[in-house]
Amino acid sequence: MRVAVSGCPLILCLALASVLGLGEDLDRPLFGPPGSPIRLHESDPDLKKVLLFAEERYNRGSNAMHLRRVSRFVSATKQLVKGIRYTMTLELSNTQCKKSSTLKTCDFYPEPQKLKTEVCVFEVWDIPWQATTTLLKQKCQPKGSPALEETNKVEALSTTQPLEESAELLGQFKEFMVRYNKVYSNQEEAVRRLRIFQENLKVAEKLQALDQGSAEYGVTKFSDLTEEEFRSTYLNPLLSQWTLHRPMKPAAPAKGPAPDSWDWRDHGAVSPVKNQGMCGSCWAFSVTGNIEGQWFLKNGTLLSLSEQELVDCDGLDQACRGGLPSNAYEAIEKLGGLETETDYSYKGHKQTCDFTDRKVAAYINSSVEISKDEKEIAAWLAEKGPISVALNAFAMQFYKKGVSHPLKIFCNPWMIDHAVLLVGYGERNGTPFWAIKNSWGEDYGEQGYYYLYRGSNACGINKMCSSAVVN
Repeated sequence: MRVAVSGCPLILCLALASVLGLGEDLDRPLFGPPGSPIRLHESDPDLKKVLLFAEERYNRGSNAMHLRRVSRFVSATKQLVKGIRYTMTLELSNTQCKKSSTLKTCDFYPEPQKLKTEVCVFEVWDIPWQATTTLLKQKCQPKGSPALEETNKVEALSTTQPLEESAELLGQFKEFMVRYNKVYSNQEEAVRRLRIFQENLKVAEKLQALDQGSAEYGVTKFSDLTEEEFRSTYLNPLLSQWTLHRPMKPAAPAKGPAPDSWDWRDHGAVSPVKNQGMCGSCWAFSVTGNIEGQWFLKNGTLLSLSEQELVDCDGLDQACRGGLPSNAYEAIEKLGGLETETDYSYKGHKQTCDFTDRKVAAYINSSVEISKDEKEIAAWLAEKGPISVALNAFAMQFYKKGVSHPLKIFCNPWMIDHAVLLVGYGERNGTPFWAIKNSWGEDYGEQGYYYLYRGSNACGINKMCSSAVVN
């Protein structure tokens, strides 16, 4: 007979206690468990609003000729996670209307073979007090295919799991904890993190099996975080709120075609990799990286500029809760410039603004939006300098090295949630790539860099390209 504690088989708990050294002083908890999901009835008025939002986003991102409507409600839950997170399973079918028609007036095809019904799982994050709604995830497949799996459904370790497999998992988890200096508050939290770690190994394996590039996915410092924890701590949901974006002046195109390859690291225009910490301030790092490059190209001096100044003093953005590069440029112009990292050092949380005019080290005159064509982006980068860009970062949580080329289902280009710095491009063994400076420290990816496939607008890398202008 097996005895279980909090859903953990006794033999596994004892082994885990040994691995974790739970008798030691553990004073660094990570996250508390999120609110429990609540099942919703189809008639729920708030659910109806979210369902229509998901339907509209589905049609916007679909290449189909006809509009689709929800033909069957399967299930839905809501969960309180810094707002309300809805998870809905729905069936959508073709209507007789083309996309130029009004959705409410469209009837379904009477012929079953023309319906082409899909089963979709949508995750929508609604923040009523901010009047923002974001599509977090959309996964669809033809009706009749095997059931969709939720990417990060955390399941208990099977009580029939072979001991050898459990021992191997514990060994991997111990190595992970030692390498990334992980400490948990108690045994219950450690068991929970182990289960998340185990499930994330499966997600990484799935990404690995389906990747179209040369990337390697596996254990990273984020492997004990759920998808929601990772997103809410390190990413920036405001980037996909297209209605919030400030119109920017279009950049003049490059004077000539792009060379075969280019890397601004080889030309002195890129500062060392930085670390945003547990703060959704990627937008600030993306913008300061761009301005560092522009200032270097105009003045010949590479400065490390202050992201904390933007976190504290940019009244247009939301500090660690996210921001937009277009707002950041405007804020820098109004402030009068940026101080250096040395004078205004990074803390990773919002403080009272401590900006001083006399310490301004670099300024900008305006900002521009760059073409969405990847060839034109490459030409502009090679001629003008590193570019502030944004992308869908789902595959980045478990990225280790190589050229990442996730399937579109993992990396919807309309759901961008992370701002980074484009510093170069080229090819590896015939695979074209973008070289991307990230802001998660040098222990992420390839010395802090992420390499993404170039040429297919992968992960929405072309959707939000911009630069400051220094006259």
